[in-house]
Amino acid sequence: MEQLPAHRPLTVVQLPDGSHVYADPAALPAAQPAGPQVVHIHQAPPDRTVQRVALGSGVGAGAVAAGVYFGPLLVGVLTAIAANLAMLAFIALVLGWAVVTVVRSVTEGSKGTGKRGRKSR
Repeated sequence: MEQLPAHRPLTVVQLPDGSHVYADPAALPAAQPAGPQVVHIHQAPPDRTVQRVALGSGVGAGAVAAGVYFGPLLVGVLTAIAANLAMLAFIALVLGWAVVTVVRSVTEGSKGTGKRGRKSR
């Protein structure tokens, strides 16, 4: 019986819910902080905010990698599309102006030529 550890007396411990139990304080789990953990994402640099939100919500490394890779890629693609549409709009404007100019010059030239009809004698 000399090999047994020394007996520790049990003490009264108050649990986080307010109830009291007889327990060994060393055997209880560590106390957890009350309330939600506050993460200040507004203090992060702008390029890291999406990553911190993704990591903080437990999404994982895949979402972070997608945000890092596809974010700038999406901006580049949208810029290229906008530039293409602007160029097409300019070309359509120039072609429309050219067609209107040609049609006006052709119709003005044909008004005075050839008098036909009843009144021409």
